[in-house]
Amino acid sequence: MCTITLVPHPDSMNGFILTSNRDEAVSRNTLPPKKEIYKERKLFFPKDEKAGGTWIGVSENLRCVCLMNGSEKPHVRKPDYRKSRGIVVKDFLAGNKLKEMFKEYKLEDIEPFTMIVVDWHNGLVFFEFLWDGKRRRLTKLDMKDHIWSSSPLYSEEMKALRIKWFKNLKQSKGFSSESLLDFHHNAGEGDKQSSLIIDRGFLKTQSITQIQNSTKELKFWYESLKTKEVTENYFQFNV
Repeated sequence: MCTITLVPHPDSMNGFILTSNRDEAVSRNTLPPKKEIYKERKLFFPKDEKAGGTWIGVSENLRCVCLMNGSEKPHVRKPDYRKSRGIVVKDFLAGNKLKEMFKEYKLEDIEPFTMIVVDWHNGLVFFEFLWDGKRRRLTKLDMKDHIWSSSPLYSEEMKALRIKWFKNLKQSKGFSSESLLDFHHNAGEGDKQSSLIIDRGFLKTQSITQIQNSTKELKFWYESLKTKEVTENYFQFNV
């Protein structure tokens, strides 16, 4: 599941725009984003109805977390896992000591994932956190534009195409919340297997989420492609 783009936002020292397309089985239901107290921290996220977790959210820790299924390469799924990856996202949103969590969080018997973490509690930082089922890898990312596509769903050729489309967007329109939403809705060459919005019958792009942090506030924009409902929420977190 998932395509993620992340770019710095030029109007603020802590500014960024993270946009995510969620590709999921059509039978899997999602609840619209809302606030939840989890481990004594305020979180805001859309909820996976089945497992109770999420793939994307923000917290009063001044943190944004977004997860894609799979690490760098496709993996063979096991029948059962110890914990849903959606709960892992909530744990990382609520955790107080992020760097310790990267090192010490128990990942054994959790399905592989790619997690993008944006933290601005003490200056803006971008992290990529990979778990392939055996090893974890943490990378502090450069403060520039990034794009990820889920390895279980997209071949290396498809990933390269999407990188090319993303570069073309930067050159033609630049990166803004509007241009990035348009990209996540419309980028592609008419192929429903590789476009940003996919339709593979049993599996489709179910929603688009954009989180934009600027000087004024944090904006959480969410669209269900199933119901066509759009919600916008604004936050000013106080530490």
